[in-house]
Amino acid sequence: MLRRIRHTLVGMPRNLRDPNVHHQLALVAFFAWVGLGSDGLSSSSYGPEEAFLALGAHPHLAVFLAVAIVATVMLISASYSQIIELFPSGGGGYLVASKLLGPTAGVVSGSALVVDYMLTVATSVASGCDAIFSSLPPGWAAHKVDAELVVIAVLVTMNLRGVRESVKALMPIFVVFVITHVALILWGILSQAHQFGQIGTDTMTDLRSAENGLGMIGTMVLFLRAFSLGGGTFTGIEAVSNGMPILREPRVKTARHTMLLMSVSLSFTAGGILVCYLLNHVHHQAGLTLNATLWTTLTRGWHFFGIPLGPGIVTITLLSEGLLLVLAAQTGFIDGPRTLSAMAVDRWVPKRFAHLSERLVTQNGVLLMGIATAITLIGTGGRVSVLIVMYSINVFITFTLSQLGMSIHWWQVRKTEQHWRRRLGLALLGTAVCALILAVTSAVKFGEGGWVTLVVTGVLVVACILVRRHYDQVKHMLRSLDESFADLPLPHAAKLPELTSSGPTAIVLVEGYDGLGLHTLLSIQRLFPRMYKNMVFCSVGLVDSGQFKGADSLKALDQKVVGDLKKYVDMAQRMGYYAEYRYAVGTDLVEELESICRGLTKEFRGCNVFTGQLVFQRENLFTRALHQETAFAIQRRLQFLGIQAVILPIRVWQNRTA
Repeated sequence: MLRRIRHTLVGMPRNLRDPNVHHQLALVAFFAWVGLGSDGLSSSSYGPEEAFLALGAHPHLAVFLAVAIVATVMLISASYSQIIELFPSGGGGYLVASKLLGPTAGVVSGSALVVDYMLTVATSVASGCDAIFSSLPPGWAAHKVDAELVVIAVLVTMNLRGVRESVKALMPIFVVFVITHVALILWGILSQAHQFGQIGTDTMTDLRSAENGLGMIGTMVLFLRAFSLGGGTFTGIEAVSNGMPILREPRVKTARHTMLLMSVSLSFTAGGILVCYLLNHVHHQAGLTLNATLWTTLTRGWHFFGIPLGPGIVTITLLSEGLLLVLAAQTGFIDGPRTLSAMAVDRWVPKRFAHLSERLVTQNGVLLMGIATAITLIGTGGRVSVLIVMYSINVFITFTLSQLGMSIHWWQVRKTEQHWRRRLGLALLGTAVCALILAVTSAVKFGEGGWVTLVVTGVLVVACILVRRHYDQVKHMLRSLDESFADLPLPHAAKLPELTSSGPTAIVLVEGYDGLGLHTLLSIQRLFPRMYKNMVFCSVGLVDSGQFKGADSLKALDQKVVGDLKKYVDMAQRMGYYAEYRYAVGTDLVEELESICRGLTKEFRGCNVFTGQLVFQRENLFTRALHQETAFAIQRRLQFLGIQAVILPIRVWQNRTA
């Protein structure tokens, strides 16, 4: 029943062997724009407003602010286009920092991204629900956090079904937003074309007034503060480089088209809204956002045969903003798990974050993003004013590290790269701009709650370092175990043993041909001498996000698994056992092993299942959380089915391996 419910909500399992499965999962440029570009576009609901209000008594500086925002969007987009070319397999800021600056910079960049994507989801959902609840009766506001949690649950369920399915379901909201905002921004600018000349004069007058009142340095500080407070506008540009694995082939070409759509739409929307504020003399009104005031001003007097159109258009536009803010959370659910997956492959976080579900989704990452976001919303009460302070800092940590890494790269390849000067200049400029925004934003928002983001990111970095250190220690211990069995003396069997149909059979679960599996085999021989006549070695080629590149990529995995199993069979035969092997390729290790073992109990008599389990000299948080899973899970399942499963302990000492 539970499986039927899961398949109804999440969908039926996908076939790994289907040659078209990767094509079916991948996104074309338009759908990638919808799924990855919504974060940036939705920021036009609050980014330009925050920047414009920060100008205070000098609103005409918004002209320079609009130019700076458009130029920055284009600069960061152009730089990330270079990253896409250099790292076509994806990984984004984490991979760039890891490869070009080293593992320490990589884990800092990756941790910053994970926290940023979690805050992306929280801020987007909270802002969207604020916009929607503002049009409902005031008494409903008490249920806003409950509604936000329901939205998170719905988004988690949609993303467990798959990225493509979730993007398709949310596409109508994105289309309505684009149509309404493009039309209103164009009208807001073109309808005030007669002011263009006067605006130029007023802007220069306002600039001189600011310099006389604040001085040149004070004016620059005012402008930089406004520019940095609108830094949320730039978030989401990096999403394409992180989401490369979900793009349709040819990926680089698709990514370029997606980046072009994102940069043009974001520049037009953010810059256009700022200009519209100025041209239409928009001022803050209590209880209304600047966008609400702007759209109301632009549509005032619109009628169709005497029927007022303005209120309806404003309602649709604001509703599309609110819903797009919810849709923007999709970027966090797409790229947050992807970043965790890449870090899991490098052992910075538990390896389970690289595992795929039967829908070929990194479900553990999706669930973590949902749980972390829910905790954040409950802890902050869903207050956007608190969330937005924490938001937009981390992304500029990644931006700065990525641009710095690219700067070092272009300098290192200057002797072989023809256009290195232009690319180096672009990367250096991007580094300077992003570092400036990071410094100003951190300074301005630190006391207001920005310190929380930096502390959480720092804690995550420390946790990642501890996890990596533990994995490295265990890897070193197991390498010693492998070396101890490297030259194991065994006789060559003169005659291959034959199957003993009535004799008991040992089903040995192994992962690869290594000391752990050999230790399990020898432990069976030592503990049960001459008891078992037959041995069947079983293994699963686990397909995770680092390996799944389509159906063709499974061939190499097949060959590796079969090659390792044949070595075990040869070893057992030389020890005098009749031996065979069975294997499967899948995404759920426990479920695949259970299926193999159930089948073998029908083929052989007197089957007992054996698997090894690391037992550490000193148990701690990491040993319990990272190594106490598979063996006990398969034992519980098999014993419930009436199949005896034995776990053989393999001791791991602090200073030696035994």
